[in-house]
Amino acid sequence: MRPEIVKRRTDTLEYLQQMLGELRAMAEAERCDMLAYLIEMAYIEASDIIRGQRPSRVHGEQRDRAARVPLQATRKV
Repeated sequence: MRPEIVKRRTDTLEYLQQMLGELRAMAEAERCDMLAYLIEMAYIEASDIIRGQRPSRVHGEQRDRAARVPLQATRKV
């Protein structure tokens, strides 16, 4: 991969990790334990990808089928 692509990817992952950290703090402040836990797992995943300890994509049968469920936009209240 070209250096500028690697830098952009790393910058994006670091931004995602920062946002996940803020979301985790918000979930903890609202005592949403399961939500905070799931966000923490995403935070750790981003950290592992940044450090090169985990691939950013999983191919073939290793992928969890539930992850393919499309997200639906929430309604405004």
